[in-house]
Parts: sequence; C-alpha cells; structure tokens
Amino acid sequence: MTAREMIKVTAGLTGLVMGLAGCAGGGDDASAAGASRQGGTLRVVGSSDVEHLDPASVSSVGAYGLVRTFARTLFGTRASNDFQETVPVRPDVAARIPTRENGDVGKNRRTYTVRLREGVRWNTSPPRPVTAHDFVRGFERLCNPSAPSAGKSYFVSTLTGMDDFCRGFGYVDAKDAKAIAAYQRAHEIAGVHAKDDRTLVFKLKRPASDFLNLLSLPFTAAAPQEYDRYVPDSAEFRQHTISDGPYQITDYRPGISYLLAHNPAWQPGADPLRERHVAKIEITLGQDSPEAVQQQIEQGTADLAWDQPVPTSAIPRLRNDPRFAIREIPNNSPYLVFNARSPNNGGALGDRAVRQALEYAVDRSALIKIVGGPSVAEPLHTVIPPGNSGYSALNHYPTPDESGDPAKCRELLGKTGHAGLKLKFPYRTNSVHKLLAQSIAENLDACGVETELTADSGGSFYAGTLGTPARARAGEWDIAAPGWVPDWYGNNGRSIIQPLFDGRTYGQNSNNYGGYDNPQVNALIDAALTASDAGHAAGYWQQADQKIMEDAAIVPLLDRAQTLFRSSRVHGTLFLPTTAGYDYTHLWLS
Repeated sequence: MTAREMIKVTAGLTGLVMGLAGCAGGGDDASAAGASRQGGTLRVVGSSDVEHLDPASVSSVGAYGLVRTFARTLFGTRASNDFQETVPVRPDVAARIPTRENGDVGKNRRTYTVRLREGVRWNTSPPRPVTAHDFVRGFERLCNPSAPSAGKSYFVSTLTGMDDFCRGFGYVDAKDAKAIAAYQRAHEIAGVHAKDDRTLVFKLKRPASDFLNLLSLPFTAAAPQEYDRYVPDSAEFRQHTISDGPYQITDYRPGISYLLAHNPAWQPGADPLRERHVAKIEITLGQDSPEAVQQQIEQGTADLAWDQPVPTSAIPRLRNDPRFAIREIPNNSPYLVFNARSPNNGGALGDRAVRQALEYAVDRSALIKIVGGPSVAEPLHTVIPPGNSGYSALNHYPTPDESGDPAKCRELLGKTGHAGLKLKFPYRTNSVHKLLAQSIAENLDACGVETELTADSGGSFYAGTLGTPARARAGEWDIAAPGWVPDWYGNNGRSIIQPLFDGRTYGQNSNNYGGYDNPQVNALIDAALTASDAGHAAGYWQQADQKIMEDAAIVPLLDRAQTLFRSSRVHGTLFLPTTAGYDYTHLWLS
C-alpha cells in the first residue's frame, strides 16, 4: 500500500493537472448515511487554542474547522474522502451559483448578484433571518483595526472601493468598539451592496476567475448586528459568539476548553453542506504530547485529535488499522521563514546573500523521518507545492540526497561578511514542531550559526509572535517554521503567493511574516490577477515563485500529508483539506 499513490484531478483549469495523493487506511462507513445515529458527545483533545476565534480574523486550519460549525458563508466546499469532490465551489447561504447564463454575472464579468436562500437563522432570541446586510457587515469587519483579517488582501485587490474603506478604517481607535461600529455604519464599501434583505451585489475592479472561491473563505461569513458591541476578537467578543450553523459555542474557557451544543435555530433543509449528529462537541486543550493524545484515543477516553498528528512512532503499527488515515493536502508545511526586518546581527537577514547561504543548511531527509517517512511527506523546494496552480519542479539550492550541504553554507556565509550569526528561533509546542526546530537548529549549528530556541504555545505563535510587525522590527524573532495550507484548491495561485509574499499588505495579522517586499513580485501578482485566463495566471504565479526563491525569502521544507486517527465509536469521517481534518458536522457516534 502506498500512501502517496497519485491520482489526477483537473479542477476546471486549462492546462493545469493537479497531482494529488490518495489516502491510506481510514476505511469507514461514512457513506452509509442512513446508518447514522444521533446524540452523544464528541471528545476532541489537543494542544493550543486558536489564534483568532472571530470569524473575520480566523487564519489557521484548526480555526477554519471550528468556525465551520457556527459561521456560514455564501459559498463553500463539501467534505469528502475523494479530493475531487472537495474542490468545486458550492452554494451555502447563497441559493445558487451565479453564472452569466442565469443572469447573476454581468456581461463584463465585473458584477455578481448573489441571492440568499430562505431558512438560515441566527440563534438569537427570538431567532431571526440571516440577511444580506449581515454579509455586508462581515465584509466591513475584515478591515477592522483591532484584529484585521489576514485575507483582506484578496478583497482589497478585487472589490471596488475596498482599498479606500480599509485605509480609512486604519485611523479608527482599535480599542474602541463604539468607534469601530460607527465607522462601519458611516462608510460603505462601494463594491459590496445589499440590494434588499436577500440580495447582494458585488462590483469588481476587474474580472476575477476565482471570485466565488473568495466568497467561500471562512472570514467572509455573515456577521450579526450584535458583533458591533464588542472589539473584534477581543476576550469579550469570544464569550459572545452567535451562530447560524448547526452548533453554537455554549462554554469557552480560553486555552482550556470549548463546549459546543445544538443551535436550535438551525434547519437542516437550509444547509446543503453540513449535517448534525452528535449532541455536543467537547474540545479539551493544553495537551502538547501527540503520544498522550494518541493513547487517549486508542483507549477510548477521547475520539479525535484537535491539532496533533498521529505520532510518528505509531504509524507503522497502524497502517492497516481502519481507524487510521493519511489524507493529502498539498501544502508548504512547515517552511522556514526569515525575518528580513530583524535588526539582529547587524540586519544580516535583510541581506539576500545570507539567506541564500542558509538555504543549503537544512537536512530535509531528517525532517521527513521526524514526521513519519516518505509515505507522509516529500521534500519541497518551491513556494507553490505540487497540486497547486503555478507549480514547477525547480530546485534552486540542491543538496546531496536532500541532506543539506553545511560546507557550502559555511563557504557562502563567509563571503557575506556576517560571521557568528545568532538567530532567535521560536517554535510551536504541539505536534512534532519542537523536534523539527531542534533538527533545523542542529543543521544551522553545522553551518556555524547559533540558534536560540524558545517555546511558543497557547495560540500566540501566529497571532502574537509572527503576526505582529512591531515584534518583527524589534528583533524578537529571526527565523520560524510556520506552515501554509492553501485557502482553496483548483484555480488557487493567489491563495499562496498573495497572502505570503505581497509586500504591500504587510501589517498586523499579515501572513507575510518576514516582511518580504519585492516590487517585481508585487508586479507579477498584479499580472496574475489581471490575466485573461487561469492558464496565463498560472504562468505569472510560477514566475513569482521563482523570483521569491531567488531572493531566498523562505526555505520550503516539506509537502506533508495529514495523519489522522479516530476512536472506534467515531463514524462519518469526511475530510476537508482546507481544515486539515474531518468535518465535525458529519461525524456520528456508535
């Protein structure tokens, strides 16, 4: 059995063939919907809290999976163990897919009309319908100054008037909920309009072939008027989330636990993407050991892991266990990012030659062993992983057998005049991230570079450490190993290059962690976004990838599949690649 057996998927792209792996194990009766049982508590156990709980601000796969249970978008994707089934955009709160044929897409392809389905309601007292005005509010909240969305660049470059709206919002006091709400009421995004309670009209700067993909992203969820009472994603906000999905958060203890129960206002007939079987979902945090989590699941005291893969040591004995699965999610996870704005070491990481030297340091073969071997991960040398628009199998910094070349690293580093580097290296405490960081630190030591490893837990790694420009400029970190799963698959070139490397969008909560900014790459992003078709766009994304690698903005490390294990009583396990996990709304317990 090979876990990375290749299948071919054409996701509506001219000339783009996506190579995607099948899954190993994971046999389940998910297709036997008629056998599903209602009730019970799904017990999920893991390490860190989400970095953002506000749907407008979510940016991690764990948060994506959580908000899917209580925050609905206009469009979405279907969970499935067949990757091809998870790619197409499907209606969620929208009643139908807009097309030129049904009159919902204008002749110039710059106007989209979206009609809402009936029966979608908030869990307010009494329940009330979700309206087009709620979706307008959701788009306005993307630019809030307190916890701006990491995905706002998608819309700034696409929607008419979004740039002006966001620029003005930046001057509002980020700690004043009333001022934030007042700005939203007094200003409009020219390209987002509620024609009436059930009709939205979007106006685009230029045609965008991936616009419906953008409308499926979790941070575009509708936002109820009650959210205006709180500073976005504040501690107070997190205690007052409102649901229009099948579940609602009934108890949240930051960093400790979540309890979700049925949303009584949800109607299954008005939700084409979700189901609801378990009575409650209990998520327990604070357990950093994958081995301890795995033991609980095998013993039946827990059902699923929250943010922990199956321990590497357990994979060989589980390969033929029907509860075990390897699911492919073409990604760049993890990758090593350089803080180009760090003042440490005389600003050495701002020097391209230094970064290019360090590209040769890493032993990818060791990292592959740590995560589970070649059935789980493959070495990656490009920004865009296989199976994504714009991928090209290039290697700018080859090393023998993927094991690194410390001699060449030392030689090139010596020519830069930056000897004796000491790099601050925060790492995530969950999963195998500590082991990965230690392996990379050993590689750098062989290159003559000292590292200072520090644990970064509790959901602060992304939102606090990497997502705060002031901390980057202060030199609080020099290198880090985040991961990136594309926000969607198919026509998805911008879901990798734009959020990670567009220097014009660098700021709070940006995913461009190292502050990389190259006008040539920015121009290639614009060229891709204005390309006549997806095929031409893929060519520009590929050029951008090559330029980024020439600049050594990051060190791509692994294209890594997701390993999952469920307890014996869990069924209905349907995978959602963008959440790197099973869709909670389809699970049921025997």
